[in-house]
Amino acid sequence: MPFEVLTMGRVGVDVYPLQTGVGLAEVTSFGKYLGGSPTNVAVAAARYGHTASVVTKTGRDPFGDFVRQALEGYGVDAGFVGTSDIAPTPVTFCEIFPPDDFPLYFYRLPKAPDLDIRPDELDLDAVRDASVFWMTGTGLSEEPSRSATLAALAHRAKAGTTVFDLDWRPMFWADPSGARAYYAEALRHTTVAVGNLDECEVATGEREPYAAAKALLAAGVELAVVKQGPKGVLAMTRDGSTAEIPPVPVDVVNGLGAGDAFGGALCHGLLSGWDTRRTVSFANAAGAIVAGRLSCSDAMPTEAEVAAKLREAALASDEREV
Repeated sequence: MPFEVLTMGRVGVDVYPLQTGVGLAEVTSFGKYLGGSPTNVAVAAARYGHTASVVTKTGRDPFGDFVRQALEGYGVDAGFVGTSDIAPTPVTFCEIFPPDDFPLYFYRLPKAPDLDIRPDELDLDAVRDASVFWMTGTGLSEEPSRSATLAALAHRAKAGTTVFDLDWRPMFWADPSGARAYYAEALRHTTVAVGNLDECEVATGEREPYAAAKALLAAGVELAVVKQGPKGVLAMTRDGSTAEIPPVPVDVVNGLGAGDAFGGALCHGLLSGWDTRRTVSFANAAGAIVAGRLSCSDAMPTEAEVAAKLREAALASDEREV
């Protein structure tokens, strides 16, 4: 049976401090969690009851074993998780300075195993047949992952819903100035683009939200989702209709998993056949929930939790208007 959600790209182990408001030099205890943006999106989708899998690679080490065990524990199929001998499974550390400062430290050198995915290793039938295929900008940053990602997109040929998470991490690119050309090629094969203002600027040269959304649509997608942080989310469809979704109030604990929660919830809305406003509102609330929690993968909410957060946000809005 085809997967409802198939993601491709980054995986690793998040090592997050259990103390907040202090730098890594002062932290004395840490928690270990499954990490990597497309991996977390698959976990979030599975939390909503969807069949999900992730195309990626780990190193040949105990952290690679942990990745597979964690995926299976979350209900995500690990059958497309390969092994590379080029480097150990990556780990990522962060510092937590709420509400808006969360420095990340990626240990992915000289090259992460998930960038060693090769075109001839792909199950192209699985890629084509998935209801939602989700890929990221990081997958375009280096060969052979770049060729594999573009090959997957070309073979899929916009079947179903194909999502490009713009996912801009300049430290992963040997030449960041060359990224836009690869982003443009990927956008031609995708139906949905999701990114924050920085990521939209890398992809299109536009930073103003409406201009960025229009540029993404002109590049080939059917739905452009522009995340604006504390200003909420703008969604625009090819017919020119728009939905502006206000932010959901939250006491931020760790903002790093919010985008992945948004992505998994976006997949859920798209698979459920919801309209754009309902889908993006749901995703926005899911992101807010995870921003109020410490971890990423462990923190992904259920549909009932998101519905409760939406009701809470609506009540708070009504009270402000009185």
